[in-house]
Amino acid sequence: MFVKSPNRLIKFGAAAILVALIVADHAGLFAAHLGDDRTRYHGAVATIVYVTDGDTFDVDIPDRGKPKTRIRLWGVDCPEIAHNLDESDAWYGREAADFVQEHFDRRRVRLALDPNRSARDKYGRLLAYVYAADSGEMLNETLVTEGLAYADRRFEHIFRYRFTQLENRARKDHAGLWNGVEPRQMPAWRRRMLAQEVIRDH
Repeated sequence: MFVKSPNRLIKFGAAAILVALIVADHAGLFAAHLGDDRTRYHGAVATIVYVTDGDTFDVDIPDRGKPKTRIRLWGVDCPEIAHNLDESDAWYGREAADFVQEHFDRRRVRLALDPNRSARDKYGRLLAYVYAADSGEMLNETLVTEGLAYADRRFEHIFRYRFTQLENRARKDHAGLWNGVEPRQMPAWRRRMLAQEVIRDH
């Protein structure tokens, strides 16, 4: 009868543990031990692997046991697209999503976090400014410039003034969604903002 020596058993067990650790690390199970989000993500370069809509997509960095990290573009708000059969796309939502799909899907990007804000929203998505790794183009800024996103003024952030100025220019030029959008087609937060502006003006 063949009996494995203790040394061979120890080596076999160590190899199995090593393989298990590598698999767990690749899945992001040790993310909590790698530092906070700013340490892990600020300046990181990744590939966009799945586009949800104009301002939300996944990159190929493991996150909390998941193989991908969901990114929410910070400081902008693209019109929503329908994800259920009983819904319909918001005004210019499909155009915004198609733009990101065409120009940024499978593209290498660099992530930047706002130094003054939490890195996550209430849904656990990473809030980031996203730059094309090859050209330095900031996706957040491009979407506002092209009239594919609203400058989100609900929260303070380092590009709030710049995005607002870019939106004003896009509105003046009737770019993208500004070519015919009506208040009822805007997101609820933007409608409330418009109502407050009317009250102040009177």
